[in-house]
Order: sequence, then structure tokens, then C-alpha cells
Amino acid sequence: MPTPNPHRNPAAPSRRRTATLASALVAASLLGACIGVEPASERPRPDRAERDPIPMEVDPIMRGTIAGEAVMVGFDPTTVRGYGLVVGLNGTGSRVMPAEVRAFLLSEMTRRGVGDPKRGDGVSPEAMLNSNDVAAVVVEGVIEPGATKGTLFDVRVFSVPGSPATSLEGGRLWTTDLRPGPILSGNRQAVTLAEAKGPLFVNPFVDPSPSRSDGVNRLSGRILDGGRVTKDMTLKLRLATPSHNRAMTLQSAINSVFPREPGQTEATAHGKSDDTILIHVPPSFHKKPAEFVQLLRHMPVRVDAVEQTAEAVRRSLLANPGAAGAASWRWQSLGKKALASIQDLYDYPEEQPRFAALQAGARLDDPLAVQPLIELAKSGSLEHRLGAIELLGSMGTNPAVDLGLRPLLDDPDVDIRLRTFESLEKRKDPIVAERRLDQGFVVNLVPSKWPMVYVAQSGKPRLVLFGEDQEISRPTTLAVWSNRFMLKGEAGEEKIEVFYRPRDDGPPMIDRVTASVPDFVLYLGHRPSPESPEPGLGMSYSETIGALHEVWKAGYLGQADFKAEQDRVLAAILRLEKERPTYDRPEFEMEEEGSTSGSTSNGDLGSLAQPPAASLAPKSSAADTVPR
Repeated sequence: MPTPNPHRNPAAPSRRRTATLASALVAASLLGACIGVEPASERPRPDRAERDPIPMEVDPIMRGTIAGEAVMVGFDPTTVRGYGLVVGLNGTGSRVMPAEVRAFLLSEMTRRGVGDPKRGDGVSPEAMLNSNDVAAVVVEGVIEPGATKGTLFDVRVFSVPGSPATSLEGGRLWTTDLRPGPILSGNRQAVTLAEAKGPLFVNPFVDPSPSRSDGVNRLSGRILDGGRVTKDMTLKLRLATPSHNRAMTLQSAINSVFPREPGQTEATAHGKSDDTILIHVPPSFHKKPAEFVQLLRHMPVRVDAVEQTAEAVRRSLLANPGAAGAASWRWQSLGKKALASIQDLYDYPEEQPRFAALQAGARLDDPLAVQPLIELAKSGSLEHRLGAIELLGSMGTNPAVDLGLRPLLDDPDVDIRLRTFESLEKRKDPIVAERRLDQGFVVNLVPSKWPMVYVAQSGKPRLVLFGEDQEISRPTTLAVWSNRFMLKGEAGEEKIEVFYRPRDDGPPMIDRVTASVPDFVLYLGHRPSPESPEPGLGMSYSETIGALHEVWKAGYLGQADFKAEQDRVLAAILRLEKERPTYDRPEFEMEEEGSTSGSTSNGDLGSLAQPPAASLAPKSSAADTVPR
């Protein structure tokens, strides 16, 4: 045992420990400042359980990536809902609605200034809700991860359960706030993430009259691009193992790959603490946040070894072709320096590695990928043919791409023709003609030896006519919609007679128009005005499609097909409901001020708010849509 030094000052070790501790605290505070960590005094101390390492299983090809070191928070689509009001229904709505919904709508209308004498409209909220020209509805949509303020998305609208309304046809949705989780009231409401409004697109393949008893649902519709994000969707990285040094390393790597752009107020990555990094989507990705999310997940933490990383990904892919998707995104995240490692895979005999390389090459806009992609679009498996066409559509200006895609408009496979149209339309190829109608929808004319009518049900309201010489065959005799819409044409005549009565008790409109299908469609949707006095019926998008569908059903469009895009909004909502876990892991809890876990409270609207979308929605019928 050592002998104590009688001359040693017993306070010295304490002073040394104090000095060491002070130095450590200064260093820690400087390090925290480097990554933007809030001072401990200004934030609540987290529970120890929240700071424990998060167990992660990382696929070999993802080692060394951001996703290999951190859990992604907010990187999934978000379903949003709200109660709204559809107006302009000409007696097909209903004043009858659940009391809780009425109270909610009255509160919302008052908040938005309805009935305010200063506005001079003279209509009180109570008077509006007591009219049969309005209907209470549920509005829902899906916001993609990383979506920024102003992003548009499709929404679905359906009458509240128990309402005696008969049809939403011709209605317009008033501005409705959309929030995540169940629909709540009072101070238990979640933060508003989006709003929705606009004219409804109701099932176009049936008689629009609400009095028909054909079993078809007329109380469900959609508004294409009717939702608008009002709050940037928060993205976070939660480090698997809390560490100031590691958080600073990840932040630095992300900001070097995605530096601040003009108009970007915040750095792309901002360290919040030793285990949390906030992510801001750069302006160049505002219209494609899903792509940014994938690039961020797959980018390397070490950004100084691009060529070596690209080669390592290549070796991993050839050893395990099933990792093709991850390999492609990893190459894309590395940028154009990765092209040298993948160009010789453009003609690789195995399709999965070849497509992964071509996908990366196309998104990095490598001209050498164009011809192999065209060949794959012509002769690969259907899945990879469709993928190759889509990739070609996303590449930069290149006449070889347009010339390679155009012949596929004559492909026997309908999906190939549709995907080719979408790619050429995206590229603004002049071979695809476009006419915008004053009713707010687009008609495209596409050359093809396969006549077809295609109806879009997402994004822009769009009607696509394949085949330049489509005509309504004669002789023609058609009477539908309780004789409100009739056609008559004699054999050998160039024109057909059109009779249309917009309302059962209104005056008829009678014209003679050419039998050309494009001219006929433009006539249906055009509303005459002093600036454009040409004759037209002024039908809505839904009514125009419905009228053309009746002509097709009667056999007057010859051999033409009639196809409609499936309802992507409902499909996305149902998929999210199915995939949602029964409980939230702690690292995925909502942390934004004003958010709610979705539990019931005194302000809850009860059983109306609790069922998922699938149970709230009216039951669909096989007649609701025409399969694509």
C-alpha cells in the first residue's frame, strides 16, 4: 500500500477533476453547436429507454449507407382525412347528417367567415346546411413522404354514412382541412397537413341522373389534384446508436451530396441531438420527394470513395441479383462517377443486373443507356419492358429516345401502348396532340393502329383517343339517360344529329356535328362563350366520358377498346391501412407540436371517426370502374 504524501494538497485532485470536467463540458458544447444540438437546459431530458441503441438488421449491399446507420422517421406515405361540404348539387344532397358532423361543419364554416356580414353573401352556415343542394362528406387522400408545401395530390370524396343524399354528381367541394389519423374535434385535432377543394369527378360510366335504380354508387367521387399540402412533411433520421460524432458525420455527408440550393432556407440535414437529424427536401426535389428519399437512404456515409463504392455494389449485385433495386439506387446516389462501373452491364445477359444498371444509367442521363433501353422495351419481360419505357420517358432531350418510343404506340399489348403514351406525353413529343377544354380537362390525340379510348383517374383530368381516324359508325340510333341524350345518323352522311337535355325539366339542345370521334368529344366538352362561340354541350369531364362510354357500349365506336385507369387513391389508402402496424415503435412516435396519437377523447366524433377508410367508404360495385 503506497505511503500517503504528507505535503500533498487534498483539494488538488478535486480541482483537477473539476477542471477536466469543465473542459469536457466545453468540448461537448462546442461539438453540440457544430451539429445544431439544443442546450440541455432548453429541452426535456429523454427517458433512457428512448436513447438505447435501436437494433437493426442491415442487408450487406446497404452497409455503409445512411439507411444502414439510422432509422427513417416519416419516410412512409401519410393518409389524411377530414369532414367537408359538397355544394351545387341541384337537390341531390341532403340536410340530414349526424349531429356531431353538423356541429363540426358549423364550426368550420364560421371559422372561415361564412355568413359574415362584411362578406355580403347573406347566407348563414345554418341556412347552407339546411339545403338539399349540399351534402356532408368524408374527404381522404395520401401524401407521399417528404412532400413540401404546395404539393398537389388526388383526393377521394364520399357521403358520410347514413346520409340520404342521392348523388354527388356536378358538386364542388368547399375547402376542407385534412389531418392524419381519425377525424377528431376540438383541441384533440391533429395538426392540419393539407387542404382539399374543387369539382368532383364521379363514376362516369353510368347514367348521371340520381334517380336511376341500377345499384351503382353515385355517392363517391374523386378530385384529381384536388389536395394541396399546407405543411412540409417532416423527415428525420434517428441514429441506431446515439453519438454526437456520428450525427455530425452523417450530417456532413448529406449536406455535401445535397448542398443548400438557391431559395433553400435550411441546410438539407440539421443535427437536432446526438440521435436525431432533421431532413429538409431541397427545392430541386420538391416535385419528386420520393426520389430524394430513396437517394438519401442509399447514399454512402463516406463520400470520398465513389469509384470503390460503385465497384463494391457491382460485386454484391452479381453475387446476389435479387438486390437489383438497392444496387440501382446506390449507383444513382453516387452520381455520374458511378457510370464507369456499370456501363458494361447494359448488355449483361441476366435481366435483373442489366435492368439495375440501365435504371441507374437512365436516371443519370447517360446517352449510352438509350439504345439498350430501347431494345429492352421491345423484347424484355413485360415488367422490364414497362420499366424501360418509363425510364426513357424521364431522360433528357434526345431525338433517339422519341424515335425509339414512337413505334411502340402500335404494340399489340395495351399496357405497352399506354406506358408509351405516358412517356411521350411527359417528353412533350409533338406526335401527341393536346387540346385543353374550358371545362378543365385535357383531350389527347395519339396515332396508333389500335383504336382505343383511355380515361385517366389520377393527376390531371385527361381523356386519350388512340387512332387518328376514329369515327362514330352510321347508321346510328342511340337514346340513353332517360332519353336526355340521343344520337341519330344516317348511312353515308358525314354528320350525326345530337339531342341533349341537361336537366329533366330544361330545354333541349340540338345540333349536327361531324362523326369524327375527336370532334365529337370536343363538342361534348366545349362550352360556348363570346371568345369561343363554337357550338358545344358544356358537359363536365365525368359527363363527357359517360356519354362517350354509352356510344361505345352501343357498338358505335367500331373495334375500339375503352379502358380506364384504376382508382389509385383508394388502392393507396387500402394498402396503407393493411400495412399499418398494430402499435407504434417509440422511435416512430409523432413529435410535432399539435399532433395526436389518435386515441379517443371527449372531443372525438365517436364511431364515425374510428373505422378505417375501407369501412367508412361505400361498398364499391363491379360497375364502378372499367379495368385498365
